[in-house]
Amino acid sequence: MDEKGHVELANITEAIQGGRVRITDHAYEEANADRLKFDEIYFSALHGEVIEEYQDDSPYPSVLIFGQTFGGDPVHSVWAYNEKNRWAVLITVYRPDPNLWIGCKLRKR
Repeated sequence: MDEKGHVELANITEAIQGGRVRITDHAYEEANADRLKFDEIYFSALHGEVIEEYQDDSPYPSVLIFGQTFGGDPVHSVWAYNEKNRWAVLITVYRPDPNLWIGCKLRKR
């Protein structure tokens, strides 16, 4: 996180690569519902981009990352970062609904 409370993607990717990931119960449920494997979710985050920031989330600010599975399917994952212990927290994950997103990156109004 920088001084303005922005979650840095580099911190999240470093935590994933270091095996420092906490997965919420909600993320487990959503991954299962959308038939997403955690290696695919990690891959999508490691090679993805931040498309939204939620600086007011508690207990940590979070970001929405757009990425793709190994096969190129779009994935959205919401991640927070705990600066104290340097762990990433996977809050939720899902396959974006094309009725709600433009090109999987921009919310339809």
